[in-house]
Amino acid sequence: MLQVKNIAVFIGHKKIIDDLSFQVQPGDIVGLVGPNGAGKTTIMKTILGLTNFQGQIIFANQKITENNHTALAQVGALIEHPAIYPFLTGLQNLELYSHSHEDLLQVISRLQMEHYISKQSKNYSLGMKQKLGIAIALLNHPQLVILDEPLNGLDIEATIGIRKIIQQYAEQGTAFFISSHVLSELQKIMTRLILINDGQIIIDQALTEIRNLNQCQYKLLTTNLDKTVDILSKHHLPVQKNENYLLINHTDIFKVQDLLYVHNLRLLELAPQETNFEKIIVNLLEQQRRQTHDNYHKTGTF
Repeated sequence: MLQVKNIAVFIGHKKIIDDLSFQVQPGDIVGLVGPNGAGKTTIMKTILGLTNFQGQIIFANQKITENNHTALAQVGALIEHPAIYPFLTGLQNLELYSHSHEDLLQVISRLQMEHYISKQSKNYSLGMKQKLGIAIALLNHPQLVILDEPLNGLDIEATIGIRKIIQQYAEQGTAFFISSHVLSELQKIMTRLILINDGQIIIDQALTEIRNLNQCQYKLLTTNLDKTVDILSKHHLPVQKNENYLLINHTDIFKVQDLLYVHNLRLLELAPQETNFEKIIVNLLEQQRRQTHDNYHKTGTF
């Protein structure tokens, strides 16, 4: 559906986006994740033809350029702040973009906006404005929806509602490209992760594969932790000591058990230690920074 090929974006002489390539398929829910300043919003604006770029962007077999936005008729977007007119009601704002009154009413109902949609949007709370912006992006049955921090200002109930709506649209074939710092919510809906830093893609993989990137560790408890650490270290087996237990790699489970038996150490507990999604992301970013640092010291260039 969407093909981004070797995109580069410059601000002055500084390269903000560096040779970026990825694809989005129908029904995908792609999470775009990265630290502040990584280039997430710039990527979204570039896809929408709002910035100069080098490379190719193709949507529904049509090229998108800064001067040709024809293909974007099938794309809904919310970038940075909702594009609403404050002295119009929410309903009037939606009518400016809507091609179908029936679809408009359906979007209002799905987002549960009936009780305030006829009020002037200047009086809306942050969360109400955010929902109106999402509603505009969902109008007219778009093939692709681009959302930049869509959960900003939403309460728990609204967040759950938006999550369900995104999944419903995706099941019908609409693709989503979402940037969010709320990783705990994003991981509940996304099917693929694109992790970027300094304008470059670090990871572009299915969410199921991402969880396997972080080597599974096991919590280990024995009758003598210090002696266990000493034995495992002497046999070059990675071990991490916490206050009351040890962490070992899942690939070393059988070797560890054999060593404990040989050295008369009793095994009290051995169980998987799951790492949360935020920790996986932090680990991947830290690994990339170390590689960049090592490359600089080897070559003198980043």
